[in-house]
Amino acid sequence: MTGQILECARAEALFVSNVQRSDVMTADTIRSAVRLSVRRHGTRGCAELVAHEFGEHPDTAVGRMTWALRTVRGAYTTAA
Repeated sequence: MTGQILECARAEALFVSNVQRSDVMTADTIRSAVRLSVRRHGTRGCAELVAHEFGEHPDTAVGRMTWALRTVRGAYTTAA
């Protein structure tokens, strides 16, 4: 799996997690939320839920995905 694909899968997992943009988060909190979402839904399940949200609520989904990508980049760059 390439780095970019892994980053996207992590962002999808964070997108479908219970974590909110307004929550106080650490890199560990983000990584835990990603792991939990992948365990709960699987990577395909996360992607399906993201697609559903973009279909149902495109106006808010764009902002959440932008946040998820930015947050994942920060959390996993910190871990490296």
